[in-house]
Amino acid sequence: MEFKDAIKISINNLRANKVRSFLTMLGLVIGVMAIIIIMSVGAGAQSLIINQIKGFGTNIITIMPGSSDESGPPTAIMGITITTLKYEDSLALEKKSNVEHAVAASAFLTGQGTFSWKDSSIETNFTGTTANYLNVEEAEVERGRFFSKSEEKSMARVIVLGSVIAEDLFGNQDPIGETIKIKKHAFKVIGLMKERGVVGLENQDNKAFIPISTSQKLLLGVDHLGSIRIKIDSTENVDQSIEEIKQTLREQHDIDNPKDDDFTVRAAAQALEIVTTITDALKFFLAAVGGLALVVGGIGIMNIMLIAVNERIREIGLRKAVGARNINLVTQFLAETIVITLIAGAVGIIIGAIISGLVALVANYLDYDWDYIVSLQSILLGLGISSLIGLVFGLYPAIKTSKIEPIAALRYE
Repeated sequence: MEFKDAIKISINNLRANKVRSFLTMLGLVIGVMAIIIIMSVGAGAQSLIINQIKGFGTNIITIMPGSSDESGPPTAIMGITITTLKYEDSLALEKKSNVEHAVAASAFLTGQGTFSWKDSSIETNFTGTTANYLNVEEAEVERGRFFSKSEEKSMARVIVLGSVIAEDLFGNQDPIGETIKIKKHAFKVIGLMKERGVVGLENQDNKAFIPISTSQKLLLGVDHLGSIRIKIDSTENVDQSIEEIKQTLREQHDIDNPKDDDFTVRAAAQALEIVTTITDALKFFLAAVGGLALVVGGIGIMNIMLIAVNERIREIGLRKAVGARNINLVTQFLAETIVITLIAGAVGIIIGAIISGLVALVANYLDYDWDYIVSLQSILLGLGISSLIGLVFGLYPAIKTSKIEPIAALRYE
């Protein structure tokens, strides 16, 4: 018997036992579908994070207070308030004499308060920053203006609103020139930021910006910074700039031994590499977990095929009596298993791709930069594993079939 004839007979047998065939395939369909969804959603989530990091700019260097090792997280992100970064540090870092390729540096300090205007009030965050913010972040003012360098240093009570805060507080009214109160202090609205959406996993339109000195002394009563961000003229100069930044801060903080550094310097490009490595490992780990469903499906195939062997013992005996060889029977049962696994794999890929597409649609509808990715790698992985499992778990029933004696089979009731 040729293999193509075995395939035709297998398809006819599957049609004759539709319910059993469906139940046999179900475990494999779920397993392949899980692998496709996990790989696709993992790739989409990876693209989201990478796109957000790229949105910050691969030529951006961030300095945070507190030390860390080269690969570990900065101490500042662990909920510990560290006060080692000062406004003077940001001024030193934007000097060409200290950091040759620095384009601009901007200081940041975040606080929270109640914004009120007439009868409207909202509880939200505010960001104390410097006049260089627009240059560093490549942001734009839609109406009005951003505050100046002199206002940055003089505790000016001015504020620039993101579009979401402006709408929540003022509705359809133009906020430019209006006065709002934050912690009982009056601030004049001088600008409205152009919409940016989600960058760095944060909605940039839900922010309000005030001069750094005002946030430090008037609203928060502190003299430290939350972070400093520096824009470098080219990605190629980031590594050199990192070393110059470290040296400058050591001089600023009177540090002789690098082990005593009280700051952490990170580049977006470094974060990109770390995130890619972590998400790749996580993606394949989850795919391996999804593969367990395929093993369960393979066990189901073996059980169903063993039942099929018992149901067709007389047929097997008859075929042996008329000259069928053991290899013909093994080929027949393996062909049925292969057909089942390939059909189940194809259905699982289609369903998985559809569900992954729906996830991508929802994510993009929620304004996340999510890429829809169903890679050839995931398709081949799903089909390959399902076919392998089909062969492995179908082999035992096939071999058992070949060992049945013709006379005993023909007498079987």
